[in-house]
Amino acid sequence: MPDQPAAEPDQPAAGQARRRRRTRQETEADLLDAALRLLERDGALAGITLREVAKEAGVNHGQIYQYFGDRQTLLRAAIGRMLDTRALVARSHWDKPFRERRRAMLSYALEQPELLRLEALLALDGDPELTLFPELRRTRAALERDRRDGELPEDADGLVMHAMTAATYLGYCIFRDTIARDLGMEPEELDQRAAGVYDRMLDGLAAPRHEPKAPADPPEPGAS
Repeated sequence: MPDQPAAEPDQPAAGQARRRRRTRQETEADLLDAALRLLERDGALAGITLREVAKEAGVNHGQIYQYFGDRQTLLRAAIGRMLDTRALVARSHWDKPFRERRRAMLSYALEQPELLRLEALLALDGDPELTLFPELRRTRAALERDRRDGELPEDADGLVMHAMTAATYLGYCIFRDTIARDLGMEPEELDQRAAGVYDRMLDGLAAPRHEPKAPADPPEPGAS
């Protein structure tokens, strides 16, 4: 009796090949990327839910609750991911004097509209863990150096100057397109003009204060 051909092992049906399970790190990265895609597509203020993000990422919605718990935690993680992948220009930023640092931050903010919208969304959500100044220790050191080097007046309220200039460029960048539309100009033209005004603001903050002179005493009667 001739030998029978060996039976071939069963082959999985098309489309039924088992997919490699993603690691937690990979799943979290997929979820954060999905969140950023949704925010870019729909706008930060449109609002996103964890279920929508899970669906966009192709992840079981139970996992997103397990990994992030709530929307604020997810958005904070998304901000961190954006900062990790778009690191702030260079470490030399901290070596620059006050005015140059704040000009650099305006330029940086203009290049990061998604990041600013995420921060604005968390602020509107009342997120108690949101921070705009994660490098505050380095900021304090730089401001102290500015005072020593004469870049800021000795009596300057450096921390609040830092905060108010941040409020200026953050607000400008968030509302940039609306401002340009209201003023009837192209955003690029507005950027140039806004940078000039911002420079004058910085120059005024960094300028030494001049105490007003006391009025001279009136001359004595009969004095020549």
